Amino acid sequence: MTHTAMSDIPPIVLAFGATDPSGGAGLQADILTIASMGCHPLTVVTAVTVQDTGGVDDLLPIDAEWVSDQARAVLEDMPVAAFKIGLLGSVENIAAIAEIISDYPDIPLVFDPVLASGRGDELADEDMLDALHELLLPQTTILTPNSIEARRLIHDEDNDEDNPDLAECAKRIVQLGCEYVLVTGTHEHTPKVINTLYSENGIVRSDSWARLSNIYHGSGCTLASAIASLLANGLSMNEAVKEAQEFTWQALQYAFRPGMGQHIPDRLFWARDDEEDESSVRH
Repeated sequence: MTHTAMSDIPPIVLAFGATDPSGGAGLQADILTIASMGCHPLTVVTAVTVQDTGGVDDLLPIDAEWVSDQARAVLEDMPVAAFKIGLLGSVENIAAIAEIISDYPDIPLVFDPVLASGRGDELADEDMLDALHELLLPQTTILTPNSIEARRLIHDEDNDEDNPDLAECAKRIVQLGCEYVLVTGTHEHTPKVINTLYSENGIVRSDSWARLSNIYHGSGCTLASAIASLLANGLSMNEAVKEAQEFTWQALQYAFRPGMGQHIPDRLFWARDDEEDESSVRH
């Protein structure tokens, strides 16, 4: 048996997150997206959820030692090109992941701050937000909050500002230590969805997308995992953000509704496109 040459190994992306038995969000969304982008997915389970396409009914955080052991086992075995973080589950898990990440400062970290489900189910308390600020944001290469998450991340009880400007939110988040912040505008009341990438120098790029009519389960996971995969493939941050948005918009355009709740992005839309093209040629 011969060993595979390193050049023959696809880029490897390690995703920390919760399971989603519906396959719409969480680690299942990460796996589908990472694989669709030509990378090999590794997963560390931070929590087990009870959920369907409608929302999250219950959440069981995994013990922090188990989270750490899962990550150490694969990191000591395989070379990882990018990290992606989603739902964290507990303050203890945040601390454990922050400690692990600190040992790999040269590996880009894409952090999707999952603070609530699409339905609005609370998934992170104030203690977890404090831990994020202190332990994870200073190590984050790019944070990908939607506008609701961006405002909550910088919320200060001493500040009466209920609806701060998103550029100001991004500026404050960058000051907490993030290198880049991509604020997505799906929840804003604008004719088109406007996603803006910020750094310490201000706006890096701003992209507008046709607003689709459905509500989606797992769109944020898809975008963050796509960025991580493209960074793992060697793209610059600017190009990775651009290409990941294109991939995500297409996945949403081709989304399907398998249950009674939200639509699920089709991360394999390109494969089904090929099948349709071949079918039309045969017939």
